Amino acid sequence: MDTRTLYSTLTLLLLLRSAAMHDDGWSMKVPAEVRAIEGYPVVLPCSFTHPHNTHHSSMHVVWRLGHSHTGTVLFRCSSLNGSQYCHPGPNQDQRYRLEGNHREHDLSLRINSAALQDNGRYYCRVELPGQPHGSYENKMGTRLRVEAPPRILSLSVEGSMDTGLKAQCKVQGSPLADIQWMGPDDVFEGDIGFPLSQEATSQHWVTIHLLDVQPGGQYTCTASNPLGKDQAMVYILPPSPEKTISKSNSTALPLMLGLALAAKVLLALGLGAWIVNPLNSKEPPEAPDFPSPLS
Repeated sequence: MDTRTLYSTLTLLLLLRSAAMHDDGWSMKVPAEVRAIEGYPVVLPCSFTHPHNTHHSSMHVVWRLGHSHTGTVLFRCSSLNGSQYCHPGPNQDQRYRLEGNHREHDLSLRINSAALQDNGRYYCRVELPGQPHGSYENKMGTRLRVEAPPRILSLSVEGSMDTGLKAQCKVQGSPLADIQWMGPDDVFEGDIGFPLSQEATSQHWVTIHLLDVQPGGQYTCTASNPLGKDQAMVYILPPSPEKTISKSNSTALPLMLGLALAAKVLLALGLGAWIVNPLNSKEPPEAPDFPSPLS
């Protein structure tokens, strides 16, 4: 055995011994994964044993989303002076509560109205103030997987008649939904966008596009997964005939207005000439014809 191998072996033994000294007599039982349905409550089981089988005067219970101190503390309660009740903090989110009896080493957490945002890995931790090695946390945690039937978030049409029209259907669900487009005559395959990872704590969605949709057509987006199905429809209006006519006549309108104005001018000039000419054509009145005097 060379020096490097011996050093590695001794280091591993020391690490195992340190972990055994710290975890001696401790055990924690949690499931690897829990599944839930969106909108329904879910319980994350957690129980522990401690080497000192005595009544613990004080106890702290902590649940985190994410490992160790980098995770987000979702629930924390304290039981002091032998209290049978574990008191949460004043700012505790009411969606979370201790489901088990901590005095019986049951630290199970209840989450009311599970949401897709609750997906993630949860860690249960117990702290016993005043006890040697008085804290323990399961290193693997419990994976919470929240599932939901598909729900169409939006259905829209983008583009223009000149550049082309494109229909877009955005769907939320877990597992990610299968999406299908149906047009006036057939079923179409769309250009599928990139879905969010199942590990993401944000909403799970997928977007699918249908290119070159035509005016006057009706298009249906259908989303489905093992939990359900959702459907939405969009109708693309054809171009308005009035707009087409007004566009074709837009250049003739100024000409028509000009001709009408010219006709009015000519009419006014003609009327003026008719009025002036009779006045000018009248001869001056003749002198009265008086009889000549008798000679």
